[in-house]
Amino acid sequence: MAGKVHLLYKRIPNRILERDDELIADLGDIIVAKSKFEGMLTPLFVNGVKVIENGYTMIYFAFIGENYDILKVYDREGNFKGLYVDVLAYTKREGDTLEMLDLFLDIFIFPNGEIFLLDEDELEMALLYELIDKETFDFAYSKAREIIEKFRKGLFPPDVVWQYSLSSSGDSSSSH
Repeated sequence: MAGKVHLLYKRIPNRILERDDELIADLGDIIVAKSKFEGMLTPLFVNGVKVIENGYTMIYFAFIGENYDILKVYDREGNFKGLYVDVLAYTKREGDTLEMLDLFLDIFIFPNGEIFLLDEDELEMALLYELIDKETFDFAYSKAREIIEKFRKGLFPPDVVWQYSLSSSGDSSSSH
């Protein structure tokens, strides 16, 4: 992989976000990459705090074979805003291409440890409109609950998440 990772991020029913991101580390079953938030219609507020908007930077961690990814979110000034966790149906890798299928539910963890489950309404609408079945609905909730529970016990996120930051990722000229 020559410094790039190709991301295919799928959303039910048929939306696909496709982009090439800067590869920070290829750890085999964990990919660490960097990207900017773009194309958001509105900023994301959690508990009244703006946590993500266009132009913010993410360092993301894709865990092959797991049902979540983790985004470390930084504002334009480089301040750490928190961790954004997507609940996923799967994370697959083929060469330098990552493929993930989003299951609507997201979790945001503030630097102070406050944790919030997001987008329950989206998951419920997907079930209501039969875009997903009850099994998928239950799976998404069980994964989200598992992550929140692990976090409360100090078992989440994986240590690798704290080994990379905006300052440690450097730019392509200094990291060779």
